[in-house]
Amino acid sequence: MKNQPQKTNLITGSNVFTDIEVVNSDFPDLLSFWMEIFFRYEMTTSERSQKEQRRDLNLFIQFIEDEVGSNLRSSWTPRLSADFVRFMQSELHADTGKRRWGDRVINRTLAHLKSFAKWIHKWRPFELGEPMTKIKMIPVSSLLDVEKALTKSERRNLLDAADMLVVSGGLSKNRRLYKNGQNRQKRKGYRALRNRAIIYTLIETGMRRTAVVKLDIDDVDFDNRSVKVLEKGGVTHCYKISREGLMAIKDYLDQERDEDFEKWQSPALFLSTNTTAHGNGRLQSKAINDIWNRVCEKAGVKGKTPHSARHAMGRHIIEKTGNVAAVQRQLGHKNPAYSMQYSRITADELDDVINDR
Repeated sequence: MKNQPQKTNLITGSNVFTDIEVVNSDFPDLLSFWMEIFFRYEMTTSERSQKEQRRDLNLFIQFIEDEVGSNLRSSWTPRLSADFVRFMQSELHADTGKRRWGDRVINRTLAHLKSFAKWIHKWRPFELGEPMTKIKMIPVSSLLDVEKALTKSERRNLLDAADMLVVSGGLSKNRRLYKNGQNRQKRKGYRALRNRAIIYTLIETGMRRTAVVKLDIDDVDFDNRSVKVLEKGGVTHCYKISREGLMAIKDYLDQERDEDFEKWQSPALFLSTNTTAHGNGRLQSKAINDIWNRVCEKAGVKGKTPHSARHAMGRHIIEKTGNVAAVQRQLGHKNPAYSMQYSRITADELDDVINDR
């Protein structure tokens, strides 16, 4: 702690502490209590990410209680942190006899614990020093699964299938009313242009599925052909988008969105239909998955997820520019090592090279 710290408020229920008061106060000095404050005061990540972090921190707190009988902050020492790592590496499933946690999961848990320990140490220093400082991550391969990127033909088929939604998407499946399959009407709650725009946005930007959910209408810049969005970790990132992708969004805004906006009055770019009974108008990630999967079925594309479109954008930029920095700029990778993975050759591509003599 500094000698003259700034007066930063820490809100906990009905109590408000300053940094000096936190150090000197008598509130329960339990890690479980600190964790609740941590999530209420410090967290800016998505709800899904917070659930994951809470699960990891609870695992550690349970470990401490099993080891020392309580989860007092003073019980958390560097040695106990090292014991926790060994515990995660050695714990086996009772049924299969295999390791309960893989190296990637362990590293994720350790990353969450490092952030938690650093934050506690800022407010009330540990007597033996920050307990996670000397804990090293387990060396694992950081390669992205670029093998699952959309191929050029899959991209073409998906965009064609998305375009066909305007013609044949959402047609009634009522066989009693339309015995001969003629003149079938579209379902009232079907939004062909919205679903088409979502597919185009995923493919023509490379943004994550959760980012598409967070998009607001003001995030779309038609002049600069870009879309900005609040990504995981609370960082705003700006994606460039193709003319085709931008036109698909414009078609949706011009012809469909107003009908649903009248009910929801939401700033979200992609709105739930006005026939939806619950919610706030903003689509959920599951809805994006459903739209993607249905278009994949129409396009004959199997085994690809919305994230496959992100990998495809990385491969496309590398093939066009050979510039890793361009990939990093478009996809928003903090670590350039991730962007470098898109320069790898896939197994199918290598097979083609070997046999093309």
